[in-house]
Amino acid sequence: MPEPYPAETMSTLNKYYNKHLIAVHYNHTGKLDHSKYQTMELSYISIFFIVLCSFIVLENLLVLVAICRYKKFHSAMFYFIGNLALSDLLAGLAYIFNVVFSGGKTLTLTPLQWFVREGTMFITLAASVFSLLAIAIERHAAIVQVKLYGSEKNSRMCLLISGCWILSMLLGGMPLMGWNCMDDLLQCSIVLPLYSKRYILFVLTVLTVILLSIVILYVRIYLIVRSSHHEAAASQNLALLKTVTIVLGVFIVCWAPAFIILLFDVACMGQACKILYKAEYFLGLATLNSAMNPIIYTLRSKDMRRAFLKVICCCGFLGDGWRPEKCLLALRSTSTSERSYHRHESPDSPMMPECTTCV
Repeated sequence: MPEPYPAETMSTLNKYYNKHLIAVHYNHTGKLDHSKYQTMELSYISIFFIVLCSFIVLENLLVLVAICRYKKFHSAMFYFIGNLALSDLLAGLAYIFNVVFSGGKTLTLTPLQWFVREGTMFITLAASVFSLLAIAIERHAAIVQVKLYGSEKNSRMCLLISGCWILSMLLGGMPLMGWNCMDDLLQCSIVLPLYSKRYILFVLTVLTVILLSIVILYVRIYLIVRSSHHEAAASQNLALLKTVTIVLGVFIVCWAPAFIILLFDVACMGQACKILYKAEYFLGLATLNSAMNPIIYTLRSKDMRRAFLKVICCCGFLGDGWRPEKCLLALRSTSTSERSYHRHESPDSPMMPECTTCV
């Protein structure tokens, strides 16, 4: 069995390249006793998650292509949805990378590689959550008719989107920058053996604050719309309430199990909580949020559904009866209506006409 050795015998830089530390930490948590760390082969569960993440990548790629291809979607709201799709797409890729290099392959990694493997997951999932918050902020600004995007709308929007990624990289990169437990085994997490329990508690606190902020913003949005005298407000109230309920419900369902398991990880001493050794299933469920986001934020839009069909059609996936040249002809025939859409769309309108995008 690998035994820990005095931290003072190694320089900080050498620790990040010493594979023996991985075995030390995994042995300390008791994970080396599990069979999955004795084989290099992928389990059926791992293959299932790889397939699921491939679907996440493809559906979010479809969202990005649709937003880039059609001028109708070249607006602040859809750029935020595109940022959400990008973060979810990268989350799918990061989880595939995580699964492929898990199990027995974990013990072949250096601490630096391990931090990159886990850190990319934290960064992309955090970016997805921050994007949800940014969308809620944008919707609130639109509902109260605050001119958030005036003459400086591009710089403001880029600043907000950049902030999502900067904060996410800082949050996910903290263990690599030194907030880890390589020098203190007693403070190590069971689920993530090189992560400090204090760091995990900090991440949980940040996610809780974000969730509460999203709830508060959407509740305020609904209250404002319900009391509005706008002529379309009555028909939009129910759609908005449904969307808010779906968004919050899916977010809570997907993240609550992972949140609870990590709380157990922080609270449990030693190897007392055996459920922590099944944490990958709970963390995998959180990844489902990346699959659901495109469905919630885009498939509730009639325009996005049409755009998806056009993109799929142009790729030739709908059979011989739907040839690409026919799709391109249909796209050209709809360009007039798209221009009409932009002429009649008010930049300060609290919602899109006909509630085609109720987010």
